Amino acid sequence: MTSARTRSDALTGAGAAPAEPAPPHPGVRTDLLLLALAIAGLSLSAPLIAATAAPALAIAFWRNAMAVGALTPFALVRHRAELRGMGRRNLLAAVAAGALLAVHFGVWLPSLHMTSVASSTALVTTTPIWTTLLMRVRGHRPPALVWAGTALAFLGVVLLTGVDLSLSPRALAGDALALAGGMAAAGYVLLGAQVRRTVSTVAYSYVCYATTTVLLLAACLCSGSSLAGYGGGTWLKLALLTVTAQLLGHSLINRVVKGLGPSVTSTAILLETPGAALIAALWLGQTPPVLSWPALAVILAGLGLVIVAGRTTAGRAVKKD
Repeated sequence: MTSARTRSDALTGAGAAPAEPAPPHPGVRTDLLLLALAIAGLSLSAPLIAATAAPALAIAFWRNAMAVGALTPFALVRHRAELRGMGRRNLLAAVAAGALLAVHFGVWLPSLHMTSVASSTALVTTTPIWTTLLMRVRGHRPPALVWAGTALAFLGVVLLTGVDLSLSPRALAGDALALAGGMAAAGYVLLGAQVRRTVSTVAYSYVCYATTTVLLLAACLCSGSSLAGYGGGTWLKLALLTVTAQLLGHSLINRVVKGLGPSVTSTAILLETPGAALIAALWLGQTPPVLSWPALAVILAGLGLVIVAGRTTAGRAVKKD
């Protein structure tokens, strides 16, 4: 898995560039374009959620339920045989990914109403850190630069949470929820990469989102979150959230993770942070405290080191091959 991923990462330009670099493989170029579209969709997620007048768990439920509804015709007509033949291992992994996605939404969405969009998004996109740690547990040995980047990013997290603690305990609790959401997302990305080796995007996404929908419905019923009675503007935002963040964002992430690998895919999600912060500032007038900007910069710098380490490792692997 590691060798295949490093080769794929190298095709994206991740390795040390030769004197006359070859043009990227058409498949990789397509994946990168789709990844850029996915990040654009994900960047709308946090501001839309913050602006939607509905309970956080209900928003999470409806974005997944609507996505399942949109995928059902394709899944049951064109992918019925594939769904039946997924195999027990792939099916369980897709269900587990759906469960982790439910946890991701269940803890992250409430954080957007407790702390700033910029802080919440920065913390939830620490996914590459947790992806690296999980890959280490599975036998992958990250270089020293990865650990240095991880430590720097953690320093940024400490600084950011310190700023939010000075604002209110509620903001600090929101930071903790967002951080937990980033941890859950790491498992979701890794499991998705595993299943997508042999399962199509539609089949995997359908099982994953269906699992997430069922679990979030149970969470809504247990917590008493209202699932109806919203105004037309709220339903419109829920539909827009489903199209942009869920169908374009998460589904395209599921599409490209097979070719680009979990490391590149999860790292690219970092670009959601400046995108969401900019949209929140322009649309919601929500500007983070001045002291939080240095902390955000430290987090991104640390995660940048992780990217550089991954690119260096990929280049060395390609040279050995």
